[in-house]
Amino acid sequence: MQILPEKLYLAKQVRELDRIAIEQYGIAGIELMRRAGGVVFELLKTHFARPHIVVFCGAGNNAGDGYVVAKLALQAGFKLEVYYLSQPEHLQGDAFIAYQDYVEIGGHVSAFDKHVDFTQKVVIDALLGTGLNREVTGVYATAIALINASDCPVIAVDIPSGLNADTGHLMPNAVKAHYTVSFIGLKQGMFTGMAAEYCGDILYASLEVPAQVFQQVKHSAQLIKALPLPKRHRCAHKGHNGHVLLVGGDYGYGGAIRLAAEASLRIGAGLVSVATRKKHAAFINGGRPELMCHGVETDLELLPLLNKASVIVIGPGLGQSPWAKALFQQVLTSDKPLVIDADALNLLAKQHRYSHNWVLTPHPGEAARLLVTTCAEIARDRFSAVAKLHQTYGGVAILKGAGTLLHNGGEIKVSNTGNPGMASGGMGDVLAGMIAGLIAQGLTLDKAAASAVYLHGKAADSSAQAEGEIGLVASDLMPFIRKWINE
Repeated sequence: MQILPEKLYLAKQVRELDRIAIEQYGIAGIELMRRAGGVVFELLKTHFARPHIVVFCGAGNNAGDGYVVAKLALQAGFKLEVYYLSQPEHLQGDAFIAYQDYVEIGGHVSAFDKHVDFTQKVVIDALLGTGLNREVTGVYATAIALINASDCPVIAVDIPSGLNADTGHLMPNAVKAHYTVSFIGLKQGMFTGMAAEYCGDILYASLEVPAQVFQQVKHSAQLIKALPLPKRHRCAHKGHNGHVLLVGGDYGYGGAIRLAAEASLRIGAGLVSVATRKKHAAFINGGRPELMCHGVETDLELLPLLNKASVIVIGPGLGQSPWAKALFQQVLTSDKPLVIDADALNLLAKQHRYSHNWVLTPHPGEAARLLVTTCAEIARDRFSAVAKLHQTYGGVAILKGAGTLLHNGGEIKVSNTGNPGMASGGMGDVLAGMIAGLIAQGLTLDKAAASAVYLHGKAADSSAQAEGEIGLVASDLMPFIRKWINE
């Protein structure tokens, strides 16, 4: 798998990169287009044995890339069909040149119709590019639906048609690609939300644009990479690695706080304490005696534990009972770094609080409650949602889901680790414990959150690779958390 660049861009920023390359560095637009088509054609040759290719071309530069691929395929003697959805004679600039190049060597184009035969073919999606800003309708919507129903391998040129390049939102449907080849700058919308279902394997090609071009355009987001912990001194003791206190586990929910606590241990915290119902305290450390479990029935009983901790997690299995609300209010009086998770987020949504000293970890439903909106609105623009979470509540805001996002007031960070097997109970509890464990060891809230999100997904990927995604449970991550934190 190709190691992707870390920097992500908005569509308008990529257009600016393109402009600078053309105007300041003398790389003709048609040359960039030919390089783009060449990259897609090389992918075809590498992954498929002389395939029968079907190219769908739209109206803009994305169509020009498609005609370049068609020309190269025709020259190589591949079986080929090319369908247009907008009259190619109406193409402008470089796209029209690419079309002419294809026709001049004997290339044939046909108007798209719904009776295209997809049998044993590879589809090149060159319908719609990164400039898409309205819903896809008419013949384009029909083509996308037929491509998705075909069950053919699909290569998307730059971005799957119908996917918003800035948000990852569907407009309202998009081509489901097996591979997406992204040019010059990676588009941020390809890495979060529904994009995971539509982009397939993402490959990147700079098209030989000089490095100096990228220095002139600020990126909009960045892929997360794990940050190594400082090497431990040979004479280190448990006190050097912090003390995590986790508060939660109301009746019937003891497992959540147990998972979060063990995750704190596995990622390297020196001491881990649990404040929970007295009924749960005795069994929570039954299989993990390293945990220090305390039965706490009132908020006053929590005070001495808060004073000893270096970081506090509240929320896993907390519930919203009077007991939960009392403990939540007591935790908010602490000046220690906080990780606010699960039901603690739902309690926070009922009162406006702002702090620079916490990490919030909502999934889309919790985020909708925090922002007094709907899950559909959160999904429509996850980047805006995480920015608003930070603006409203402060600290480090995490928006969980496929392509988890983080925002601390600077640039937005995006995770590309994790898999669908993580859609099971307890995964969020493990993440909360990991974040706290890293804070306890001295990482800033931002670095701890980013590293934990990355390693959380990587541990899940390792477990899924070993045993499969279906049936993956939160506790399966524990040995891999330890493995990857030591890499």
